[in-house]
Amino acid sequence: MSPEIRSGPIVHISASHSESLQGRLCEASPAGVRSITPAALEDNLESVFDGESESDAEPSVPAGIVLELERPERVRTALKRLFEAWPNPPTIVAPPTGGETLAAAALRGGADEYAPLDGDGDPVQRIVDAIRTFGRAVNAGETAGEPTSATAANGAGPAVGVSAAPVESQPSTESTGEYHRILANELPDEAFVIAADGTYLEAKIRPDAADLYTTTADELPGKNLVEVFPDDRAAKLQACVDRTLRTGDVQSIEYEARTTDGCRRYEGRVVPIDEPIDGRNAVVWLARDITERMQRERELRSRRDELETLNRISAVVGQVIDTLVEAPSREAIEREVCDQLVESELYCGAWITERTGRGNLAFRTGAGDVDAYLDRATELEEGHACLVQQAVETGEIQTETSIPTSDSMPESLSRAARTDGVRSAIAVPISHNDSVYGVLTVLADREDAFREGERAGFGLLGETIGFTIMAVKNRQLLFADTVVELEFRIDGGDTFSFDLSERYGCTVSLEWAGTTADGRTVQYVTIDGLGDETVLEEAEAHPSIENCRLIHDGGENCTVEIRLAKSGVRTLANHGATFREVTVEDGVGTCLIEVSQDADVREIAKALTVIYENTELVARREIDRPVRTAAQRRDHIFDQLTDRQLTTLRLAYYSGFFEWPRESTGEEIAEAMDVSPPTMHQHLRKGMKAVLEEFFEASGGPQPP
Repeated sequence: MSPEIRSGPIVHISASHSESLQGRLCEASPAGVRSITPAALEDNLESVFDGESESDAEPSVPAGIVLELERPERVRTALKRLFEAWPNPPTIVAPPTGGETLAAAALRGGADEYAPLDGDGDPVQRIVDAIRTFGRAVNAGETAGEPTSATAANGAGPAVGVSAAPVESQPSTESTGEYHRILANELPDEAFVIAADGTYLEAKIRPDAADLYTTTADELPGKNLVEVFPDDRAAKLQACVDRTLRTGDVQSIEYEARTTDGCRRYEGRVVPIDEPIDGRNAVVWLARDITERMQRERELRSRRDELETLNRISAVVGQVIDTLVEAPSREAIEREVCDQLVESELYCGAWITERTGRGNLAFRTGAGDVDAYLDRATELEEGHACLVQQAVETGEIQTETSIPTSDSMPESLSRAARTDGVRSAIAVPISHNDSVYGVLTVLADREDAFREGERAGFGLLGETIGFTIMAVKNRQLLFADTVVELEFRIDGGDTFSFDLSERYGCTVSLEWAGTTADGRTVQYVTIDGLGDETVLEEAEAHPSIENCRLIHDGGENCTVEIRLAKSGVRTLANHGATFREVTVEDGVGTCLIEVSQDADVREIAKALTVIYENTELVARREIDRPVRTAAQRRDHIFDQLTDRQLTTLRLAYYSGFFEWPRESTGEEIAEAMDVSPPTMHQHLRKGMKAVLEEFFEASGGPQPP
């Protein structure tokens, strides 16, 4: 930077005295820099040059004034005070951080340049260039004997550039263009000078935004707002101009304008001009294209609203799940679910249906003021492509939005949706493992309801309801004094047990069945009348069996462990049934199960029919079951144990043999009993077997978990 400033020192006004700015200014000013605080402006400003020489080479006025201030009100006050003391020096507002409010304050205060230090390019060079340029203009004006500002003409500070000329004179192009030049960094896409009657006097549009406009900046002067905008929008903008001139305050307004890129949104800042232009009051209109910003804000609001809704949904689903633990019956579970969903005010209706033994859908319970929709939904014929039917057939969640206008919904249902204010619906299968107990249907008056996160919550709710229903059924069966015994006859099937029995004339009996963590069914099966080698060969070749392992070899009989992907035993267990006996002989199966007295026998029979087509219920009997207390059960276990077995169990328990890691070894327990380790382990295993039999086989049949 070559020094170009040849008159007095630069006055730097700053609350913090930026050393970097002050240093750069010193490089450009041979006369140096004088720094003062905003508070010092209240004193005699001539004291800034106290001690300086009074010769012509050392003038008592600054070569330029730089205001490094951040508050608009402080900028306005400082400019007013400075112009009272020094009318002519170039004045530059250089805040640390730019902003439209500061820019407007600089313009209205009469600053010659606005150069925020965080702006593009080199702001200090802009300051120096402004001091050099405006300083020359001042010298030229003084040489010609003409006032160079409104201050020189009437004793007031420059009024935002355009008021530099007397009211009667024609404003120069350079003067009126000062608005746009000073705010080039802050302004945005459009800058206009608009008269009080709405006529454009000056216009400037950023080059990178000019392609959006059908009217160029050169064509705008002379046109009126009503010629550029539709009548209603022009009236709104004219009202803003009127309000700005009436109040004398900066006004803000948002409006739309049609461009080559469609309708875009703008934010306007309207600044009153203190002095008339060519006899007319006017404003500076600064406009910024905020279309993208508005879109981002809408997206953020949408995501925020969606997150808030999702949090509320998660809370409701969690609350519903918490109440299921204490529900005494299936009816109570279903009623509580529907009531809580509607009470949350997120949903306007909820009900639960089930598939009956005849294959159609039956209403169980519901909540919400959606009678018209519910009446139509429950009247739909079997096989109709509606949400509930699809959820039953696929076992997957089904959703529908825009129900009142949807082409995929029956017209009668769409009309009912319009009546009840229903916009969206979700159908959630109530299931556990392979069993679908029913469908939960929930309605919402929100168009955007049941998005991915919401569907995930309802998926968890459907599985939890299914698990709870299954648990309630098992609990009712476990504590019932009287149970219902059902006997089914199964004439043939394509399972391993039927194929083995028909081919070799053997008898296959189920000992126990359970489910692994990955959902596979594990069965322990005893085969009478067939050797283990043949059984293992047949199991390996059978498509329904994933794995088979020999457990016991008894010559003409054996026990094997088999793993299957699908099993009728597991299906019935999901419906709350306890197995008493399952055998297959000569290709005919007998299935003896126990269910609670309020169990739906038709539902259980249908579930078994899904696995075995030729299934017949041949007997239904009520059986009184003796109830034993815990003390009676304990005494029964003790009766089954020998003294040696009981002693071994007690020593192993109290010595920490069953802890992990073990606190005592088998050898240490054997030494305490004065027996060999094999003998100790024999007593221990027999004792444990007696205890486990009481829990797993005392009821007399295979017990699935």
